[in-house]
Amino acid sequence: MRVDAIILARGGSKGIPGKNIMDFCGKPLLAWSIEQCLQAQQINTVWVSSDDERILETAEASGAKIINRPDEFSDDIATSESGWLHAIDYLKGIGIELDAVLAPQVTSPLRKTEDIEGAINQFFKEELDSLFSASLADDLYFWEKKSDGEMSSINYDYKNRKRRQDFQKQIIENGSFYLFKPEVLRKENNRFGGKIGYSEMELWQMFEIDHIDDVRMCSALMKEFLIK
Repeated sequence: MRVDAIILARGGSKGIPGKNIMDFCGKPLLAWSIEQCLQAQQINTVWVSSDDERILETAEASGAKIINRPDEFSDDIATSESGWLHAIDYLKGIGIELDAVLAPQVTSPLRKTEDIEGAINQFFKEELDSLFSASLADDLYFWEKKSDGEMSSINYDYKNRKRRQDFQKQIIENGSFYLFKPEVLRKENNRFGGKIGYSEMELWQMFEIDHIDDVRMCSALMKEFLIK
């Protein structure tokens, strides 16, 4: 079974300019995802798809192979699905057929190679078609504010509040990585389809870098839990 990693890393970032190659704990943010994938035994090759020359240079320097992504798959309205499909078609054009794609998110560096390896083993053992990384929480209570200003509980009944130990654990799609069969992506135009599973990660690994304040928090977590 051939599994390749396809990392999408476009150049435009409004929240943090140059985010994908910014320094994070001593190396470009992108490099963390590349290295984590390169160390996973089941991954054949790591590819980085980007429209940005600096990102592509950083990817090659970090050990990945590169795919030049056209502007039509890189603008603000382009979906991740379109970027993955372009990459899969590119690989098919050079004679590479994949059984599964691992798609890590650059902005979620708080992962271990063992997380990736465990997810791939689970994917094939359970004969899944798609999988997402997840964190579990047993005391996560969601509310929403309706248009009329009224507050409403979403995932539990506040009028019949259960004890914490009786509350069902919530599965949080943490966005660290996805795993899917190319044919599922092509058929559904969605990363999810067929038999869907999730691979559990620790709760602290759910945090990602979207805004400048996230950098400090994720840096502290990286240094506390992952950097030896």
